[in-house]
Amino acid sequence: MSRETTVNLLLALLLLCAPLLAAGMGEPFYVTLATRVVVLALAAVGLNLALGLGGLLSFGHAAFFGLGGYVAGILATHAFNGEPLFAGIPATTSMPLIWIAAVAVAGLIALPIGAISLRTSGVYFIMITLAFAQMIYYFAISWPAYGGEDGLSMAMRNAFPGVNTAKPLPYFLICYAALMAALLLFRVVEGSRFGSALQAARQNGIRLAAVGIAPFNIRLVAFGASAMITGFAGALYADLNRFVGPSMLSWHMSGELIVLIILGGKGRLFGPVAGAMIFVFFEYVLGGITERWQFFLGLILLGIVLFARGGLLGLLSGKPRHV
Repeated sequence: MSRETTVNLLLALLLLCAPLLAAGMGEPFYVTLATRVVVLALAAVGLNLALGLGGLLSFGHAAFFGLGGYVAGILATHAFNGEPLFAGIPATTSMPLIWIAAVAVAGLIALPIGAISLRTSGVYFIMITLAFAQMIYYFAISWPAYGGEDGLSMAMRNAFPGVNTAKPLPYFLICYAALMAALLLFRVVEGSRFGSALQAARQNGIRLAAVGIAPFNIRLVAFGASAMITGFAGALYADLNRFVGPSMLSWHMSGELIVLIILGGKGRLFGPVAGAMIFVFFEYVLGGITERWQFFLGLILLGIVLFARGGLLGLLSGKPRHV
């Protein structure tokens, strides 16, 4: 067993055991805090697929995160009010159906955005993904039917068959299982021919094209898959808070996801998990002391960028096996 695998297993056990212990001690707040870590890590896993493997620094992934949240909120609101979504199309509070809808919407929106954005590179790619995300953000603000600038509250958490999702621990376990599934998918993609082609496109797209593989197609598929995972996380986040608002679509959220990946380790399997744990820890501990807790997080981020580019996992487990 490699050193990085050992660190990954320890992080997975810590993330699972901490909320179980908190629930046993009658501290549901810490279970909810752990669920926030899991959901943010899941969203960052989606971005890590595009950024870590494909080198696609998207500053617009908040759009897919927010779209997933709005799909969950809109469907739940219509179902609670007994109103059809569209003529002849009923709404639902079933989490599996909502997840499918959130993933589908995020993927469908990501394809045209990716098809346009991937014709650019570097700072132009960053700015065009940001521009698309901001367009969706301002559309949400100007949509009064679903709360507009005030957002949309959900009367209750959506339902999962055989599980009481209103309780913090069962909902945490659902989110934890989703995160583990996404990490498994990331590992499978990384070790597949598609993953090798994606990493080759990141390193030298011209050489990849020379052997008969179109880098554009590889990157577009990766961008779409990345958006779908992030959209799935957005649906879980809306259920966690029982609220969805334009802040989920804001460029600040895109920045947070990038920060999580840099903190934990870009391209690392558990990098988003480690990054989310650090981020939420600082948000909770330092946030209770000062409103300017981001200053101290920024110092840590600066130190990682300058002296530990492999992130926390790079410090703990050394260089990755892949380049």
